[in-house]
Amino acid sequence: MGKEQELDNEKWVNIEDVAEHLSVTPDTVRTWVRSGKLPANKVGKRYKFRLSEIDKLVLEGKL
Repeated sequence: MGKEQELDNEKWVNIEDVAEHLSVTPDTVRTWVRSGKLPANKVGKRYKFRLSEIDKLVLEGKL
């Protein structure tokens, strides 16, 4: 399976899921989104994330 196809199959998660994944508060995630530290896609009024993108930032030491 190619990387593009893996991304297509990856589930989108919300702020609360990211906060739990990183063991931080949802407010911390919101702050990171507003400051541009965390990539997010806005769907309606909600932000959506891919955990693979979050994990990559952690591994690169950017979070």
